[in-house]
Amino acid sequence: MPDFLSPNRLRACAALAFAGALATSLAGCQPRIDTRGNLPDPDNVLKINPGVDGRDQVANLLGTPSSIATFNDRIWYYISRRTETVAFFDPEVVDQEVLMVQFDDAGIVSDMQIYGLEDGRPIQPVERTTPTLGREMTILQQLIGNLGRFNKDAGARNAAPGSLPPI
Repeated sequence: MPDFLSPNRLRACAALAFAGALATSLAGCQPRIDTRGNLPDPDNVLKINPGVDGRDQVANLLGTPSSIATFNDRIWYYISRRTETVAFFDPEVVDQEVLMVQFDDAGIVSDMQIYGLEDGRPIQPVERTTPTLGREMTILQQLIGNLGRFNKDAGARNAAPGSLPPI
């Protein structure tokens, strides 16, 4: 028997292959971290002077806001969120920061707040469905309901002039 087929060498190769497969499978379970949003540089945030700086200065220092309040365009939000996803599971929010900049009627900064993940409030989506008109039928009811609805003469009447009737 050749030396490369010895039992000790085969055992070593099998152990190496097993270790490689184990390392590859564990690497697949490594969490994927996603950072999204626009959280400005803290040094630039400290440069904003409430009661002095206006919208233009804030936009120059911090950039475009992530969002503007829906019913009050005097509030700008800079939002950043970091999520972690492991394998095929749903992403989990690890960190979230929201910088809120509020302006007065003249467009001058009146207030600034930073909110973290602990300041968020979880919401419960509504589980209702909207009813629709009509009735629900199974596929069998639909197939049986179509029996007898086909008429050979109706196909010939609905055909375009000069075309052949359906077979």
